[in-house]
Amino acid sequence: METRIAIIGIIIEDASTTGRVNELLHGCGEFIIGRMGIPYRKAGVSIICIALDAPQNMINTLAGEIGRIPGVSTKTIYSQIRSNRESLKE
Repeated sequence: METRIAIIGIIIEDASTTGRVNELLHGCGEFIIGRMGIPYRKAGVSIICIALDAPQNMINTLAGEIGRIPGVSTKTIYSQIRSNRESLKE
């Protein structure tokens, strides 16, 4: 399966949406390389950065679903590298 390495940046402005964001991320946990969350209390937002190695359509779907949640913003950055998850298991 061909995959892409990507980062999804997420800014949560409405804390009540955190559960829904986490639910979506949990659903594709097998593709998440790492996750960093920063509560920026001074601004009243949470900042999350997700690194993934996943099929491009899965990354697009995840970013789109998260971005449609009211009070949440996302941006996705893709690496030019394409990988094959099966070869990474060796």
